[in-house]
Amino acid sequence: MNARDLLRSVRMAGSANGRRAARSAWRRQRADARDLPRRGPERARVPGAAVEAEPLPGGGVVRFTRSVLRVRVAVGGAVFCGWDGAAPEPSYALAGEGPAGGACPAADTRAVLEPDKDGWRVVSERVTVLISRHGAVEIRTPGGLLLRRELPPRWWDATGQQEGGGARWVQRSETPADARVYGLGGRAAGPRLPAGGYRLWNTDPGGSFAPGDDPLYITMPLQLVVADAGCHLIFHDNTWDGRVTLRDGEEGAGSGHDRPGGCEVRMDGGPLRYWVIAGTPARVLAGWTALTGRPALPPRWALGHHHSRWGFGSEQEVRRVAAGYRERGLPLSVLHLDIDHFDGHRVFTVDRRNFPDLPGLAAELAGQGVRLVSIVDPAVKVERGLAAYDEGSAADAFVRDARGEPVRGVVWPGEAVFPDFTDPRTRAWWGGLYAERLAQGFAGVWHDMNEPVSFAPFGDPTLPRSARHVLDGRGGDHREAHNVYGLTMARAGYEGLRRLRPEQRPFLFSRSGWAGMQRYGGSWSGDVATGWEGLRASLALVLGLGLCGVPYSGPDVGGFTGTPSPELYVRWFQLGAYLPFFRTHSAIDGGRREPWEFGAAALEHARAALVERVRLLPYLETLSHIARGTGAPYVRPLWWKSPGDRALRECADAFLLGDALLVAPVLEPGSVTRAVRLPRGRWYDTLTETEYRGRGQVLLDAPLDRIPVLAKAGSILPVAGADGAIELEVWAPRQGRTGSGVVFAGDPEGWGAPRVERFVSRWVDGKVVVERDGGGEPGYRVRVRGVAP
Repeated sequence: MNARDLLRSVRMAGSANGRRAARSAWRRQRADARDLPRRGPERARVPGAAVEAEPLPGGGVVRFTRSVLRVRVAVGGAVFCGWDGAAPEPSYALAGEGPAGGACPAADTRAVLEPDKDGWRVVSERVTVLISRHGAVEIRTPGGLLLRRELPPRWWDATGQQEGGGARWVQRSETPADARVYGLGGRAAGPRLPAGGYRLWNTDPGGSFAPGDDPLYITMPLQLVVADAGCHLIFHDNTWDGRVTLRDGEEGAGSGHDRPGGCEVRMDGGPLRYWVIAGTPARVLAGWTALTGRPALPPRWALGHHHSRWGFGSEQEVRRVAAGYRERGLPLSVLHLDIDHFDGHRVFTVDRRNFPDLPGLAAELAGQGVRLVSIVDPAVKVERGLAAYDEGSAADAFVRDARGEPVRGVVWPGEAVFPDFTDPRTRAWWGGLYAERLAQGFAGVWHDMNEPVSFAPFGDPTLPRSARHVLDGRGGDHREAHNVYGLTMARAGYEGLRRLRPEQRPFLFSRSGWAGMQRYGGSWSGDVATGWEGLRASLALVLGLGLCGVPYSGPDVGGFTGTPSPELYVRWFQLGAYLPFFRTHSAIDGGRREPWEFGAAALEHARAALVERVRLLPYLETLSHIARGTGAPYVRPLWWKSPGDRALRECADAFLLGDALLVAPVLEPGSVTRAVRLPRGRWYDTLTETEYRGRGQVLLDAPLDRIPVLAKAGSILPVAGADGAIELEVWAPRQGRTGSGVVFAGDPEGWGAPRVERFVSRWVDGKVVVERDGGGEPGYRVRVRGVAP
């Protein structure tokens, strides 16, 4: 038993749910011992020598003595490689209307497999793929620079098992010595991932987490690699449990003496197939989200400030909190209700004693401009007479074991069963249950506990690995289904909300998910520990998820557990005000998170952050549309436009908000200054309008009432004026240069196409002039900044 298991055991000891959880954990272990296939003797296998090659549209097939490799370049430039007959479909990652997700894009017929001096090559517009005669695959730029070398893979086939049919495998790779790796889902140690091992198994860490904890709620076998030679993304499309081990390279004194970086990917089963996308960071994310789905567009109100707490407990407390914001003149957009508003924690119910009129409460708050969002957990209490349980049982909607009995676990309501969201019939049934949430007046939903979690004092707190899933008609067990459980639940909820309320864009965010989850909504940090380490992990998670194609996310401001000091709360609040999803939240024993609970000074500092958030809402809305159209995250690493700047690749304490703003949060206690490394270009301090020249480092004041924010010279960004109308904040371009900006505005909640307006700025007769791109007056009030008086 490890330390985390021991801690869980101590916490659960003596409680009724603890005893149930212990019995459930023993049942899980017995089921797996009984029902999982035992591995017999295994033999290692490598591809062997090449035998023949066959050109096909977009690439071709190379046959080796003991394996087969298919290479296919898709329209748009993404490269697919699949061993032993592994095809792009079926895949839960791909976008589209396929039963298990989507469909592979068409092949680029201009790319053809052809002989090369050491094997074969496929030349495409963005990369050249080289295949050696022993199974190594190189990805190079059109100019010949090496981005990645995949060494010949190795399988361990069980005796009597068809080759490639679930064999364990390992794939080792090499990257340039200067390469840095980002991604792998939500990792607290990021955004640049240090050398070491990372597990690919969505996990509730239990309690709370800090930078040293891994894995967390969202794992993805996706790496974004940045090197002097260029950027590329590699995604291993395999949902099984696995491990990625990263190795940093070392640069030698001269050419040819570098030790390459690289990684090792080990999977417990499933297909060996992967996609590679190369180009600038913007082009890579555009290609990735074209492949896996553009991010869902949140309604405008979801860009405001959200307040939540596990433990509101009653309508009176919800009203008290809302009134507190209103009476103090603090902007508030959304209130979230956690499991305490359910009847005995049962999903799709209401505690009528403490919440006698939820629809009335929702209508009252809506009249004040505040929406309600409801938590939704996947576990359904085993209780006859409970509608969700009775209907789900009648529909055969719950995950079963190998003997055909529903799998039972223990979650907040007690003994529970779990919908099989890999079954399209279950997704349709579950999506229909959200009608009850809409009838209660909720404007959106929050998916929690969907790794999925089943409480356990020891072992893995999830379903038995032997549990059976439909997997959209293919059939399989929890080893394959676990990592896509949250993704398929998000699909069920999103599609259900679209059917039930077709005129409005759904608002949904999820604690767990997998590649492609951005199609259905966003995410949040989960139970981040209250402390300065948790604050730093919050930023790492948002940056890392954005580079995995999930642009809408944010942390529990203030941390989930414990009570932050006023200083820590203010610094967390200031960071959250510049992140896409801005929500305070805490555990039932974590203390209150209302700004006025931390003293008069903290209240005023929080007020300033909220005022700035409201001012930036038009810019955030524009960024949400840009993310929807291109996949570019709202929050970007400092190297986004300068991936060749090695110093910026290491920066973990600042970020870009779009292209226009650089935000430098304070992440250390007692700090009143901030050293900030600037990308190339000219930057203005948005408070003093002092101009700084990048590339380099500057020291800026960071008193407790604010954090440094800089604007890039030439930026034009939409902001809210004093009357709420959009105005253009124009930061002067350099003399002799022009500036530019774009504004997206329109339907705040529905599906209407947005209005897109582009603007340019230039110097004319010593003044900065702004006009529409193509000529004409801007049509908005204009405020020029960064011009000396």
